[in-house]
Amino acid sequence: MNQYVKQLYQIANKEERKIIGLMSGTSLDGLDIALCGIKGSGRETEIRLIKFTTIPFDQSFKDKIKSIFSKRNVDLEMVCLLNPWIAEQHATMINQALKNWGISNNDIDVIASHGQTIYHAPQILHNHAEYGNATLQLGDGDHLAVKTGIITMSDFRQKHIAAGGEGAPLAVYGDYFIFSKAGEDRIMLNIGGIANFTYLSGDLDVSKIFSTDTGPGNTMMDAYAQKYFDKAFDENGAIAKQGKINQQLLAALLSDSFFVKSFPKTTGPELFNLEYLNTALAKLGSHSLNHYDMMATLNQFSAVTIIEAIKRSLSNDLSYSVYSSGGGMHNPVLMNAIQAALPMCSFHTTNDLQISPDAKEAVLFAILANESIAGGTTPIGGGNKDIPAVSMGKISFPG
Repeated sequence: MNQYVKQLYQIANKEERKIIGLMSGTSLDGLDIALCGIKGSGRETEIRLIKFTTIPFDQSFKDKIKSIFSKRNVDLEMVCLLNPWIAEQHATMINQALKNWGISNNDIDVIASHGQTIYHAPQILHNHAEYGNATLQLGDGDHLAVKTGIITMSDFRQKHIAAGGEGAPLAVYGDYFIFSKAGEDRIMLNIGGIANFTYLSGDLDVSKIFSTDTGPGNTMMDAYAQKYFDKAFDENGAIAKQGKINQQLLAALLSDSFFVKSFPKTTGPELFNLEYLNTALAKLGSHSLNHYDMMATLNQFSAVTIIEAIKRSLSNDLSYSVYSSGGGMHNPVLMNAIQAALPMCSFHTTNDLQISPDAKEAVLFAILANESIAGGTTPIGGGNKDIPAVSMGKISFPG
């Protein structure tokens, strides 16, 4: 028997597995590294967040990714070169984090790597009838495994697509396993570059699970702040607070056909970007808005699309507990707008569930890896074709 196959078998039978979850989102701000201790699987999953850090990307790193990020026409050689290069950079960051924590690489059972999305192409966006859903993440698992000496699972989204999904959102699996609670209807709202939510029914009926992207989260606000304010993002909504919402522009932003398509659905910066904003402005025949009003309107655009998606998907007659995560939850202008429009909801963060909201996405990939290695018995999806009942992640050995 191959030594690493044997090692995987031993890992699967451990009482607790130590798994590093990695997440690098569309904001390109840094690599989230979450070291988790995980017992059990499925609905019996028990998780503790042992260590967490975000290692920022320097400008050179960001520029390399941006040269191919969310663009239809790119340098194919650069795509080829960046696939191993990103993995090597991530491996260096993992090795440094473990050294800082005083933890040996040998003490880690598995790395679960999301990789860096460079293009997301669900069929509802690409509109090529002969092709299905597609997505592409860079950061080769073999390079991660070799450079860290740790068995690595990567490329999680491909199985989801192969089984009939759109490759996202994948948070629904971990959300169901560790955040469902009898007697409480929960909405797990994540506001990253793109916003999404998972609905978890308080009767624990797996067939009622619902998960979808809603539209832009931070992606357009971040891009605008970077271009016109030389800031990585609108910290604490400080820029948006100084502007006024332009209702005509807001209506133009909301007029895209994406918003009338049925749920669940996914999207990305391939659609929601500054070109999208310019198209909306062109409909108005004017580009005379000041930058503060632009930011205020973009902020409200994200808020409204989140609000409307929740209202369309769930009953206004019931009460829900919303648990927020992701960078957008730190934007009070955005969150205040969402809370004011959803009086049937009580609002919290995943801190109240003992998981840091900044670490949640990385933690969820650790859970996916754990399920592939030690689980697979929970009938997630309840027959819902939009939530494929599959294990995910390709396995790479260090040697």
